[in-house]
Amino acid sequence: MEKAFLKFYYKLKEVEWKTPNDILSSFNSADILNCSKGNRIVFNVGGNKYRLICGYYFGKSIIQLFVKFVGTHQEYNAIDACNVNIYKR
Repeated sequence: MEKAFLKFYYKLKEVEWKTPNDILSSFNSADILNCSKGNRIVFNVGGNKYRLICGYYFGKSIIQLFVKFVGTHQEYNAIDACNVNIYKR
């Protein structure tokens, strides 16, 4: 798992995005979710073995990703991708 996420991280550091569609150009296996509580993106990591859900914000000069979930594909299938938040108790 560590090797897969390190590879993802290094690719993430190389990209420049201006719109959410730029994310899909960089990570063609990612999916944008339009959730009522804000937009999220699902990244397939490690050949689709793992899933990373992030909320995102495109500001004027900065793009922020907020990690909401990290887990296996099987764990992802058991959650609500629009409402999961691993940091909320």
